[in-house]
Amino acid sequence: MEILAFGVQDDERPLIERAFAGEHEVRCVDVFLNGDTAAIARGYEAVSTSVNADLGGPVLQTLAAGGTQFVAQRSTGFNNIDLDVAERLALTVARVSSYSPYSVAEFAWTLAMAVNRRVVRAANRTRDFDFRLEGLMGRDLRGRTVGVIGTGRIGEAFTRSPTASG
Repeated sequence: MEILAFGVQDDERPLIERAFAGEHEVRCVDVFLNGDTAAIARGYEAVSTSVNADLGGPVLQTLAAGGTQFVAQRSTGFNNIDLDVAERLALTVARVSSYSPYSVAEFAWTLAMAVNRRVVRAANRTRDFDFRLEGLMGRDLRGRTVGVIGTGRIGEAFTRSPTASG
């Protein structure tokens, strides 16, 4: 099967190519799927898209008219896909069903610690050979209360992060 992957970033390209090596031919393009670019998919049975794709009715109709039967979105969200039109056109649509809440929670902790310890300001100053400590004092989080708004999978992982004291 030949697959056309839209909106592929430089860091994704080798991963996508390796994932399909020996199984399917994949062509990666850096343009996002939308009304202006959908015709590029003519002749491709499967299309892979990024979260930035426009998968509204007109785009889905263009894909189906060009022979596309399967659309796989490389993200968990699907609010950009007109599922009713896809069903009417007999297009199979897939998406990433889940992802690691721990990676998002740990990244959130990283950002919180960077803000608390003023890491960006310190790095910028160091790059400029400015080694003053003024304005760089952070605070210990130990013994403090951190509020978490939202306790879905990511919020729960955040509260259980190894970085969290407790």
